[in-house]
Amino acid sequence: MAQVLEFKLPDLGEGLTEAEIVRWLVEVGDVVAVDQPVVEVETAKAMVEVPCPYGGVVTARFGAEGSELPVGAPLLTVAVGETADGRPVGDGSGAGTDGAKDGASGREPAAEGSGNVLVGYGTSEAPARRRRVRPTAPVVNGRPRAPEPVRETRADTPQAAPSTPAGRAAPADGPVPVISPLVRRLARQNGLDLRKLTGSGPDGLILRADVEHALRAAGTQDRPDTTKAGPAPATAAPASVTRVPLKGIRGAVADKLSRSRTEIPDATCWVDADATELMRTRAAMNAAGGPKISVLALLARICTAALARFPELNSSVDTEAREIVRYADVHLGFAAQTERGLVVPVVRDAHTRDAESLTAEFARLTEAAREGTLTPAQLTGGTFTLNNYGVFGVDGSTPIINHPEAAMLGVGRIVPKPWVHEGELAVRQVVQLSLTFDHRVCDGGTAGGFLRHVADCVEQPAVLLRTL
Repeated sequence: MAQVLEFKLPDLGEGLTEAEIVRWLVEVGDVVAVDQPVVEVETAKAMVEVPCPYGGVVTARFGAEGSELPVGAPLLTVAVGETADGRPVGDGSGAGTDGAKDGASGREPAAEGSGNVLVGYGTSEAPARRRRVRPTAPVVNGRPRAPEPVRETRADTPQAAPSTPAGRAAPADGPVPVISPLVRRLARQNGLDLRKLTGSGPDGLILRADVEHALRAAGTQDRPDTTKAGPAPATAAPASVTRVPLKGIRGAVADKLSRSRTEIPDATCWVDADATELMRTRAAMNAAGGPKISVLALLARICTAALARFPELNSSVDTEAREIVRYADVHLGFAAQTERGLVVPVVRDAHTRDAESLTAEFARLTEAAREGTLTPAQLTGGTFTLNNYGVFGVDGSTPIINHPEAAMLGVGRIVPKPWVHEGELAVRQVVQLSLTFDHRVCDGGTAGGFLRHVADCVEQPAVLLRTL
């Protein structure tokens, strides 16, 4: 006897209350295994594949791609029990499955679900691979019947990319050869019909470059979102006002920055430093062979050494308890600009890493940020943030503290400037360092001491060796 179970959007952690459906990974009538990803959602922090804790036949889906669902809202329903010929779902007999048990483990789905609680990232350490096999008929209450239609589905919902010859457009009535959810979103926000595009990727895959080229050709790169209102008539005058919803990453950033400025009495101090010796030291390290060391990694190493001397800045304020919470470990956040917006990945235990390890970790997290694959766990839990806004070609800034942290160090561009060196005017590599700090955790003397120590290490890297 089949039992129909409802799977609701789980709490993805860190206070998130809703998520946007980016892509359905299963259809009504598909057989799913325990812990198999069934939908890809976008939270305010990351793209997440949500696994289903039940194994069985999908009988209904809730929410169209592009729609937002609150935590606790139904995602889908699964019929757990017997298939049309009386065999248990997932028994490996070939009835409604791919002819094998759930991987090498031989598990059979149970109505109780997996029981694991790490929702949002896979409810087991090794989630089952995706299976898109459709049975002869879904089972509800022990009786086979025709699959139910997907609730709130979209007519242009893309499915798995077919094998389309390169240079040919997708059939008008067939699936659209698009894999990236970012490409689909870009096209949807600009009212572009992907079925009319010719993909330049392998097997006709539509790439982001194809969408951008089509938008430039149509002159619609800057048109407002027409997802809900539909494309404007050809005779309509161009809109003079564009409204951009504060949601997703942009909404999360807005909320956090507003909270930071509302709750934290911040102050900023800054200093110019001669980074010539730091750049020479880096060049010498890279000339010695081995992995290349980044400037950001050297600055991070200097930060962790300075925080060991001034631990007041590696803290946060518990407003309810009226206590300053100081942390022994340094979990270093760093600002990374991506196409989806500004994110702050966190390097765990940065104080225990050398420059080579920090370089590798910065590169790994930056790539994940650009691909949109960072998990909420990789974006939270920082105790201090390093912001290298010099990559944007600017000299200085007054950073806003990444709430609930107590301080952020900003680094401008390193450029040749006139500088008095050993009593003579010379051209040196100069950088501006700025520290924004929570005045509740320390006074100007501590903040100035921290910033001065950072500047001393930048100007004379040998000073860093005395702090190790």
